[in-house]
Amino acid sequence: MRLLVVGRLSGQLAVAVKMAMSQGAKVQHVEREEQATEALRRGQGADLLLVDCGLDIAGLIAANKAERIHVPVVACGVDVGPDEAAAAIRAGAKEFIPLPPEADLIAAVLAAVADDERPMVTKDPAMQGVLRLADQVARSEASILITGESGVGKEVMARYVHAKSRRADRPFISVNCAAIPENLLESELFGHEKGAFTGAVARRIGKFEEADGGTLLLDEISEMDARLQAKLLRALQERVIDRVGGAKPVKVDIRVIATSNRDLAQAVREGVFREDLLYRLNVVNLRLPSLRERPADVAVLAEHFAKKYAAANGVPERPFSAEASALLRTYAWPGNVRELENAIHRAVLLADGPEIGVEAVRMPDGRTLSPSLDQGAAARAVQAADAVTRNFVGQTVAQMEQALILDTLGHCFGNRTHAANILGISIRTLRNKLNEYAAQGVAIPAPQSGAATAA
Repeated sequence: MRLLVVGRLSGQLAVAVKMAMSQGAKVQHVEREEQATEALRRGQGADLLLVDCGLDIAGLIAANKAERIHVPVVACGVDVGPDEAAAAIRAGAKEFIPLPPEADLIAAVLAAVADDERPMVTKDPAMQGVLRLADQVARSEASILITGESGVGKEVMARYVHAKSRRADRPFISVNCAAIPENLLESELFGHEKGAFTGAVARRIGKFEEADGGTLLLDEISEMDARLQAKLLRALQERVIDRVGGAKPVKVDIRVIATSNRDLAQAVREGVFREDLLYRLNVVNLRLPSLRERPADVAVLAEHFAKKYAAANGVPERPFSAEASALLRTYAWPGNVRELENAIHRAVLLADGPEIGVEAVRMPDGRTLSPSLDQGAAARAVQAADAVTRNFVGQTVAQMEQALILDTLGHCFGNRTHAANILGISIRTLRNKLNEYAAQGVAIPAPQSGAATAA
C-alpha cells in the first residue's frame, strides 16, 4: 500500500501518518498540491492520496484529471465541521477522516484501498493444488492468467506469485482495468509526453515504467478496450511501450500477471477480446476454485478473519460455536472469500458472550444467515476434496512426473517451449519424455492455434 500524504507533516497529521505506517503503508510526503501532481507524474506512484482539508482538493483532483492521473483522494483535518467535510467530498474526495485520528478508521480506509497485506490462507486440497502449480511457475518469466469468480482472491494469488518470484524485491504494481475510465487507462498504463493532449503540461510515467524490473498486475483484463488490447499486445511481444504522444519506444522489463472473472475464450468468440493477446497472457492459467469448491477452507479462513478483526477492533478473540461453524460450512458463499470476510467482520462486532454464535453471523441487511447447502451436499464436497489427496498416494515417482509434465503442457495449451521453461528442463528432454509417453499410448496435448512449438 503506497500512501502519498499532502500537507504540513506536523501535529495530528503526523500521528495519522505513523498509524498508517504501523498498518504497513509505504508513505511519501509533499506539502503542496502541485508537488503531489509532480510526484505522480515522475512515477513515484501512490495507491491513495491523504490530503489536508485546508488545501485545494478540487484543484488537485482537477490537475490530476487533466493529466489523466487516476489516484483516489481521502481528505483529513482537525476541528473540521460537517460543512467543510461535505465540501471536501463534493470536491472529489472519496472519504473524510477527522483528526485526531482513530486507528480503526485509518486501518479501514487503507484496507478498502489495498489488499497487499493479505496472506494466503488455505487448507483445502483443491486450493493447495493451485498453490503447487503457482509455486512451480513463480520463478519463471511466464505471463500468468488468474481466473475465477469475483471474490475468490485473484489479487492475493498474484501477490503470492510475485513474492515467490525472482522479482520479489522489485515493485508490484496493480491496475484495475475495470475501475479506471477508458479515456484515462492508456495514460495510466503507458504514460504520456508533454503536450500529448490538452492538460499534459509535462511528461508522465505510466504503470509499465513504474513496474520496471518487477511485476505488473492487470486486474480484470477483460474490461480493456480493443484498441488498448493491441497496444498491450505489442508491449508484451516487444518489451517496449509507447507513451501517449511519444516519438520513440521505451524499453521495459516486467512480468505481467492478468486476472479475469469472465471466460476469455468466450470473449474471443464474441469478438470483444483478442485471441493473440489471450495466448500471450495465458501462458499459464491459475484457476482459483470458488469457496463452494473448497469447503475445507471455510473454517480456516473464518478463524483467520475472526482473529484479524478482533485485533483490529480491540475486542477479545472468541471461538465459533458448534452451530455457527456448521452454518458457515453449509452456506454457499456466492461472494466467495470477500463475502466470508465481511460476514466474519460483522460477527466479531456483533458477538456477545464467550463464543461467536449463529445470531452474530448476519447478512449485510441484518438478516441472519441461512444454510444454502444441505448437510449431505457438504459432506459429499468434503469427501471429493479428500479424494484429490488420496489420488496421489501409491503412485510411483515416474507416474507423478508424467502427470506433472502433461498437466503443465495442458496449462500451456500444448506449447512445448513454454512448458519446458516452466518445468526447468530442456526442450530436448521434454521432447524425449513426450515421445516415450506417446509410445506407451498416452495422449499428448497438441499445440492449439496460436501456440508455437519447438518440438
